Amino acid sequence: MDIRHLRYAVTLAEELHFGRAAQRHFISPQPFGRHIQRLERELGVTLFERTSRRVAVTPAGERVVSQARAVLAALDSLSGPGHRADEAHSVLTIGVLGFGLAERWPQFVDGLRNRLSSRAFAYADMDFVNQYDLIRGHQVDAGIVHYAGPVDGLVFDRVLTMPRVAVVPARSAFADADRLTPEDLHDAAWVPMAPTHPGLEGWAGDGVTGAVGSTPVHTPAALPGAVAATGRVALHAAAAARFYPHREVRYVPLDGPPCEIAVATRASDHRPATEAVREAARLLPDLMGLEG
Repeated sequence: MDIRHLRYAVTLAEELHFGRAAQRHFISPQPFGRHIQRLERELGVTLFERTSRRVAVTPAGERVVSQARAVLAALDSLSGPGHRADEAHSVLTIGVLGFGLAERWPQFVDGLRNRLSSRAFAYADMDFVNQYDLIRGHQVDAGIVHYAGPVDGLVFDRVLTMPRVAVVPARSAFADADRLTPEDLHDAAWVPMAPTHPGLEGWAGDGVTGAVGSTPVHTPAALPGAVAATGRVALHAAAAARFYPHREVRYVPLDGPPCEIAVATRASDHRPATEAVREAARLLPDLMGLEG
């Protein structure tokens, strides 16, 4: 049995609506519904009554959801301090999307080391698709992520805001522009970004997340190379010009919502090390609009 299916069932029991429940887990209603059906087949009972107007939990569903909550609570409690006698000396794994906190990395790491001097730290690479699931699945203790809106089971400390840029081929007509607008790029072919969160569409726009004709890019570091190889354009945060220089592309300021970077942790995780991560993030200086 996939533990995700239990989480999906609990969420559906709370929402009683497939669309809203699926959105909390950032998948579409159709695959979400298939996961619920698979769980019902595995258990041999009907958990939810569906009609065109409503969703209701069956008596069997009530029992399963109650038991699922207990199982999930026990699983989440494994990250609690009482379950790890070697907590003070265990490795703290930080997942990182792209360039992470850019030039603020030293301050963040110093803040952590001041609070957790005896802890060892490990790094884990994240991509657009798995950046939230690695944290929720206990594969990393915290993550530096692109914040695009609330995520079920996670808390975010937003620490860095920077303008967005268009990544354009160096030989294109856009390369010499001082600034671009979405209208300037209306007819441009985009490098598609792998889907991660419904809020990404609000930041990037349908033309980016819904681009076709090319394999979606999963990592921020791969976007400049994809632009150079395909002649398409891509969307990035301004710091990419410093962290991912490429002789065949140019980074041009682009009007639109800025990129927000956050430190994400599990809402159920209250270990001292995790609280130290949150505190270190919250003590970073306010950089709104300063990263260009």
